[in-house]
Amino acid sequence: MSLKQRLVREIALTGPMTVADYVRRCLHDPEDGYYAVRPRLGEGGDFITAPGVSQMFGELIGLWAIECWTRLGSPARVTLAEVGPGDGTLMADALRAARLAPEFMAALDLVLVEPSAPLRAAQAARLEPLGLTPRWLESVPALPEDAPMILIANEVLDCLPARQFVRTDAGWAERRIGVDDAEGLVFGLTAAPGFTPPSWPVEIGQTVETSAAQIAFAGAVADKVSRAGGAALLIDYGRDAPGPGDTLQALKAHQKVDPLAEPGHADLTQWADFPTVQAAAREAGAASPRLLTQGDFLSLLGIEHRAHRLKSGRPDQARVIDRQLDRLIGPDQMGRLFKVAAVTAPGFIAPGFEEELA
Repeated sequence: MSLKQRLVREIALTGPMTVADYVRRCLHDPEDGYYAVRPRLGEGGDFITAPGVSQMFGELIGLWAIECWTRLGSPARVTLAEVGPGDGTLMADALRAARLAPEFMAALDLVLVEPSAPLRAAQAARLEPLGLTPRWLESVPALPEDAPMILIANEVLDCLPARQFVRTDAGWAERRIGVDDAEGLVFGLTAAPGFTPPSWPVEIGQTVETSAAQIAFAGAVADKVSRAGGAALLIDYGRDAPGPGDTLQALKAHQKVDPLAEPGHADLTQWADFPTVQAAAREAGAASPRLLTQGDFLSLLGIEHRAHRLKSGRPDQARVIDRQLDRLIGPDQMGRLFKVAAVTAPGFIAPGFEEELA
């Protein structure tokens, strides 16, 4: 029985399903979830992330990690963790650049937080040529606290689902997934008892998203870096100010598709709510300085200089490198839509988030 058939049966028995529960099932159902069974990343898959655009992205993250380690006092042991490492490209590029600092490499305890078996296999294959064997864990709370931590989470928040609430003429309602007469999945509105409307204005017909999963993730990351010492880097597309919007989308073969059409066969995402994520991190005891755009952050790390060096070594690839650079930092590409948040132990200043930038 397909995931869609099982969802139709479940909804018929128990009632309409929240958007958050639907997304969670589509992505992580152990029998037929997208990430559990058939993740398809990269140019030949369903979507591409920044590490797949250019090696420059991962390399700069690697240099960022080295600088964090230096600011931590160059400890003899440090946990380098990545949450949601995809196919391992980011970490492979980061560690290739990090070999500029052999003492940093010697200090590493490499940990990958990844519940997906197919993706763990891809990560192992990507890192094996570097002579690195990471430890895999299932969740952020399982991360160790016995050494300072540097944590990377690129495009993780957008996979943590949100419920959706709509302001109607009659008040607030929740958008849920139900079943029509032809046993197809459809969106509809149900009562929303207990929902607390936001303090900012919302017009009739607009949607508000709330993600308990993103809040919990931010709290868990904040707790770990506060206890262990160190910093986390959260990179994703999303909002930098509170506001309405239905951001649910499904991607298949790099095209937007109906999110209800084939549960488990497309990647589903919703925007990261950075104001709420940063507030949750601070509430959990960590610091989280001013949010940066991806374009500003990568420019601060020297991506233009790195691109120039690459073009000098491979002039035949200059146009390709320029296109990659524009994709990563261009204001009409990933540069403005994607944001970068740091979550740090109190008193620690992460590279790129120095006090004078706040």
